[in-house]
Amino acid sequence: MKISNNTVVSLTYDLSVIDENGQKSHVETAGNDNPMVFLYGVSGLPDKFEEHLNGLEEGATFSFSLESEDGYGDYDENALVNIPKNVFEVDGAIPDGMLEPGNFIPMADSEGNQMQGQVVEVGDEEVQMDFNHPLAGKTMHFDGKVVGVREATKEELAHGHVHGEHGHHH
Repeated sequence: MKISNNTVVSLTYDLSVIDENGQKSHVETAGNDNPMVFLYGVSGLPDKFEEHLNGLEEGATFSFSLESEDGYGDYDENALVNIPKNVFEVDGAIPDGMLEPGNFIPMADSEGNQMQGQVVEVGDEEVQMDFNHPLAGKTMHFDGKVVGVREATKEELAHGHVHGEHGHHH
């Protein structure tokens, strides 16, 4: 079976980012013990990522790069935000270890949209948070293998995500 819309795809891969000097640095690996599994066409992954996989079959290998504009966009200085420290309080106190530079904290904006923010700097009154995707502004390079392709079930299509092993569980 070939990768196309409404198929469940399982991949193993190594992800590296390429800096301005062309040097690769390893970011993550999805191995056989924990492959990446997603519903092709509605995964929320960058469109160009899926385009590079379109038509591949189980056992096929791939190697491609995505420029930042085809991945998670350019780094946006406006996504660096200073937030009053008291916003992070739980029952009147900030939990120990929460506000450490580099930590990711799940947050919501005023409309309730969920997002991840990374602590950049902690001041006396404010915390600087970065709401850019960690891979924004980066050229990403993927080397991997398609380890499975199957038709999505009616339930998976209705819910818009994979169920079962390595997928979403209700």
